[in-house]
Amino acid sequence: MPASLRELRQRRASVTTIKKVTRAMELIASSRIVKAQQRAQQALPYARELTRAVSAVATDAPEINHPLTMQVSDPKGAAILVITSDRGLAGAYSSSVLKQASQLRELLERGGLRVQRFLAGRKAIAFATFRGFEIHRQWEGFSDAPTYAEARDIADALIESFLKSSEEGGVDEIHIVYTRFVSMLTQTPTVIRLLPLEVVEGEATDRSELHPLYDFEPEAESVLDELLPLYVASRVYSCLLQSAASELASRQRAMKAATDNAQQLIERLTREANAARQAEITQEISEIVGGAAALAEASAGSD
Repeated sequence: MPASLRELRQRRASVTTIKKVTRAMELIASSRIVKAQQRAQQALPYARELTRAVSAVATDAPEINHPLTMQVSDPKGAAILVITSDRGLAGAYSSSVLKQASQLRELLERGGLRVQRFLAGRKAIAFATFRGFEIHRQWEGFSDAPTYAEARDIADALIESFLKSSEEGGVDEIHIVYTRFVSMLTQTPTVIRLLPLEVVEGEATDRSELHPLYDFEPEAESVLDELLPLYVASRVYSCLLQSAASELASRQRAMKAATDNAQQLIERLTREANAARQAEITQEISEIVGGAAALAEASAGSD
């Protein structure tokens, strides 16, 4: 049954309101993306120099067996840090990360490892809670604007779990699942192994640079004790910033698509409303003409 003119106008008004909301959210996300990208760029020099320092210690003092760099021959447990958004309306951003995390969890469990979940973002927390998964630690409320203090808190929790023995409930591996910001149109769910530490020189330094020789004061092991926690926090912070930029880009793209769809629906409802109004006018004219003809016939008959 065709909708009445009143119903079509009500639906058009509702869709118009929704379009205003999605358009506002699109503009907000667009304005925040630039700031998120700038924050990620501003963090690069610190990460670059920190990576260079850790690489120097690891290269010049290879005999050091630091707990954060030692590979366990028979790992018993692994931790996964999953970074998602706190809010929805971002397309498939969070679901893509959660799917990648689920695949990683299944892979680790098939290898006989006990998996601990470290979750950042309400979407990941809700996902695990709904399915009854155990959550070791959780953080929320800063997915689109993370700070270094929050990254350091996460890093400290990961390091604490890594330094514990398997008998005490510790883990031998730590992985991060986050979304890497490639461009405004491309954001890629990514998995990296955070611990045992693997210094990826190519991510923060230029391979063409000559590697200097250092004399360490105090000894290299003490320097490494100070640098490695900072390096881990830097990697976590980088992942949070990348995820924040990816979340905003996904939300901007999703809200633009919603706004465009709302505009198309408004145009269709307008055409249907016009057709319904024309049909009502035609019906009214027909009724008037029919009534006038009936009166004319009645008058002729009385004469």
